Amino acid sequence: MSHVFHRHLQQQYPTAVAGDGPYLIDAEGRRYLDASGGAAVSCLGHSDAEVIEAIREQVGRLAYAHTSFFTNEPMEALADFLVERAPAGLSSVYFVSGGSEAVEAALKLARQYFIERGEPQRKHLIARRQSYHGNTLGALATGGNAWRRQQFEPLLVEVNHVSPCYAYRDQAPGETPEAYGERLAAELEAEIQSLGPENVMAFVAEPVVGATLGAVPSVPGYFRRVREICDRHGILLILDEVMCGMGRTGSLFAAEQEGVTADLMTIAKGLGAGYQPIGATLVSGSIRQAIAEGSGFFQHGHTYIGHATACAAALAVQRAIEKRDLLSRVVLLGEGLQQRLEARFGEHPYVGDIRGRGLFRGLELVADRSHKTPFDPSRKLHAAIKRTAMANGLMCYPMGGTLDGRRGDHILLAPPFILDESHLDEIVDKLDASLKTVFDHA
Repeated sequence: MSHVFHRHLQQQYPTAVAGDGPYLIDAEGRRYLDASGGAAVSCLGHSDAEVIEAIREQVGRLAYAHTSFFTNEPMEALADFLVERAPAGLSSVYFVSGGSEAVEAALKLARQYFIERGEPQRKHLIARRQSYHGNTLGALATGGNAWRRQQFEPLLVEVNHVSPCYAYRDQAPGETPEAYGERLAAELEAEIQSLGPENVMAFVAEPVVGATLGAVPSVPGYFRRVREICDRHGILLILDEVMCGMGRTGSLFAAEQEGVTADLMTIAKGLGAGYQPIGATLVSGSIRQAIAEGSGFFQHGHTYIGHATACAAALAVQRAIEKRDLLSRVVLLGEGLQQRLEARFGEHPYVGDIRGRGLFRGLELVADRSHKTPFDPSRKLHAAIKRTAMANGLMCYPMGGTLDGRRGDHILLAPPFILDESHLDEIVDKLDASLKTVFDHA
């Protein structure tokens, strides 16, 4: 019996022992094409020599120094790198160890900002249903996935949720994308008015929704209207790019494609590409200034924030992506993947929608295409697909509860940026074979 408290205690896991570019290799020698980047993490694959050497070199000089005593060179250099490329107004970086911590830091910074400004009544958060912002209690409360929240509900702070921007399900017949976006903006405005604009602290959203909806981008103009509403009421906009950021959609920051910036932005996953645990919260100049001119102290912290080795790894990852021009490759490969998915599954009787941006693609599965009817959740279709795909040497990211936390299934694809065209064919072929096996035995 393993003494590890695994994610699922009734499941047996193969033992990963090595990586080879976009593949993971288990103890039996089986190879798995990582078409999901784990969880949209491994953007450089699993054996990048430059990143490995950067980690070795940093550990040889300085592995760790607590940030209550020291700053360190990799942390300063990584902050400079990110701020130089970040959307306008983001001028500081608070480093943490992962996405949930980044969201917690953003929530606390938002609250402390208004305390420092003398607006302590601003306490309400607004987020979107079917969002996912992490598994710590504050992040879980902010997320709008009913299944993830359910058993922990008594421990969660109250957060108000509005509709997601989910055109496949919610855009009305005959409604233009722009009109749909305006309708969602009006819903946000109404929620703000019901709470009292002077009482609302922040609106939190993923530019492209990841795990819970499956690579769902917004309709044109939606985020510009959200930004306008937040500005008009003095509400902070927190953009969660933990999954969709760091090049995943074809630009370093997903918000670039929306033409907006944030007051606080969270990143992780592709920041360090899995070579070390790291996340970050990017902070606007006005928030930094309010705290600097007030208490001067952010009342928050973790032991491993700004970890020197993690920052060195992340800096090596980001320099490699830039030096190798991998973002343009994400766009090219993403278009190739979308074309292949549409060619293979565009008329598939159980695939209702194929969506996404860059190397961030989702397929929504339906029992009836014409009515968009979801499969019976008791079938646990997503689990069967994951299990079958693994047996076929493919790692993908199927999830259930797409519609409301209980009903609906989708498959998320988020492969490394280093693929070639043959890997795209392999992904689609193995996914097709896996779906055929699952549906033939349904």
